[in-house]
Amino acid sequence: MPWAADYSQSLSWGDDFWGRRASGENDAMHPSLLVVEDDETIRETIRDALELEGFVVTACGNGRDALQIIQAAASGEGFALVVLDLMLPGLGGLDLCRKLRQANDTTPILVVSARDSETDRVLGLEVGADDYLVKPFGMRELVARCRALMRRSANQNTPSKVLQHANLSLYLEECRVTRDGLDVSLSPKEYRLLELFMHNPRRVWSRDKLLEHVWGIDYIGDSKTVDVHIRWLREKLEENPSAPQHLLTVRGFGYRFG
Repeated sequence: MPWAADYSQSLSWGDDFWGRRASGENDAMHPSLLVVEDDETIRETIRDALELEGFVVTACGNGRDALQIIQAAASGEGFALVVLDLMLPGLGGLDLCRKLRQANDTTPILVVSARDSETDRVLGLEVGADDYLVKPFGMRELVARCRALMRRSANQNTPSKVLQHANLSLYLEECRVTRDGLDVSLSPKEYRLLELFMHNPRRVWSRDKLLEHVWGIDYIGDSKTVDVHIRWLREKLEENPSAPQHLLTVRGFGYRFG
């Protein structure tokens, strides 16, 4: 492939140009990537480019090996991203992508393929790829897309500072709740109850468990205080407190949210 050969030659431009990591730097500090490409020249060129950018790269040439490698890595930290060709022997790239998503593997996938039609690109994205890069491509663009996908994935995996459900929003760092965008005044116990419910949607909580989590295990008062606080919350959060849509009673068991 001429474009791959051209890039291989460009590697002689110098480590500073490509941002090569310092000698002796700990690999554990760098994301691990998997490159799945059956063309050896392209595979090694992509590997070189990514390693020069400081990534730890594993590479293989077919889909079945890739699936085994991914499954084995899942017992540890797994891969930060998969660079995936579509035209693979045995298990094709689309089938591999589909299998990963069916197994609830959310690792970002960057497809690299010579298939350049809109139908091919849409199909790749619909089966679970996060981005699609048509060959031939520049290595700078490949690296930039890899970094962008990993940033996006990291942001999605960062615990949200805002809990939302329907028209309700709970701002964790501000200890503030809004309904339809308007602030709702809650007591500390009401806020902690709602925070517990919104962190655990659809979970059923008994009075005793709510007392333990919100009032503390040493609380010796009347357990009916839970019912009172639930009623107060409904009056502040529900459109119709008599027919609640958020804070629901599960008869014989307790309460749940959502």
